[in-house]
Amino acid sequence: MSKTALSAGPPSIANPRAPRRPTPRRSNFELYSWLFMRISGLALVILVLGHLLIMNILDGGVHRINWGFVAGRWASPFWQFWDLSMLWLAEIHGGNGLRTIIDDYARKDSTRFWLKIVLYVSMVLILAVGTMVIFTFDPNMPAD
Repeated sequence: MSKTALSAGPPSIANPRAPRRPTPRRSNFELYSWLFMRISGLALVILVLGHLLIMNILDGGVHRINWGFVAGRWASPFWQFWDLSMLWLAEIHGGNGLRTIIDDYARKDSTRFWLKIVLYVSMVLILAVGTMVIFTFDPNMPAD
């Protein structure tokens, strides 16, 4: 062997003949979804425990809850925002969890598609009706 053959280094291997594929672009949707579930879960614990404490334990408990109590509570923008936050976070948190379950357990793409359509339509309807009730509630309406 000659000196030049030894000093050239190891032989290089040619690239395989398979075509080069572009690197797939990954979305961070699942990461943000996972993060949202943790943050919204923590916020929901605070909102729901506060709701249960106020509605069921303090000042006589559930016996005082009637039309007048709800009317007085929703006359305040603070309590409207509290209940609206609880509604939106619970609905989106639960819908996101169901979306994950549908992705995990629906075997056919068509089944997965239609289950998600039903989920999204129901989420939009519930959020729309709940938001409308909170904002259009008239505390001066008689409690007949």
